[in-house]
Amino acid sequence: MTAILSNLQATREAIIQAARNVHREVNSVSLLAVSKTFSAQAVREAYQAGQCAFGENYVQEALDKMAQLQDLPLQWHFIGPIQSNKTRLIAENFAWVHGVDRLKIAQRLSEQRPAHLPPLNICLQVNVSAEASKSGVAPEAVEALAHAVAALPRLCLRGLMAIPAPVDAGEIQAAPFAQMQQLLHALNQQGMAMDTLSMGMSHDFSVAIQEGATMVRVGTAIFGSRTSGEHT
Repeated sequence: MTAILSNLQATREAIIQAARNVHREVNSVSLLAVSKTFSAQAVREAYQAGQCAFGENYVQEALDKMAQLQDLPLQWHFIGPIQSNKTRLIAENFAWVHGVDRLKIAQRLSEQRPAHLPPLNICLQVNVSAEASKSGVAPEAVEALAHAVAALPRLCLRGLMAIPAPVDAGEIQAAPFAQMQQLLHALNQQGMAMDTLSMGMSHDFSVAIQEGATMVRVGTAIFGSRTSGEHT
């Protein structure tokens, strides 16, 4: 058994247990394997272990992997801040975008999404911990952005995404995740019909699931440590 296969099995089991702990259906949480900085071969191994959805932060790195893995039916997610000059490549090559926090970026993705592809799935990134170093729309501005993005063609607004500030105490850690669930619920009460809360990474996905995450983004727990020290 390869390390990636073993790690994937352990991660899936932890997701199932976290869901069961709060009496959620185990299939109500999906796993996004964050493969940024890892090789195409590592992605192939994960696919062979049953993983189909992968997250990337860097456009050119992702395109290189897509070219090497075009024989596989993979679903690619773009995560993180989006530069205006990268929107076309993202619109043309990804199925999901986690990290839209400006209407201008959403408009460019809408305009540049090829007509022959399904609508591009969008999650709005919320700066739920109000960190100056992080991208994301402020919680109080989510409603206006959500309604504007939902009105754009070629996009499908699926939900919200967040990367809360890392903390050690469980109760404090749960608060931003709970706030995200409340934001999604409030938007859906207005008829938005969003179904996705993209939150929780290798170190905190169990807490995120406890607070309503429907998609967890896990990298290091599957592929191993990154030399850059980034968390996912």
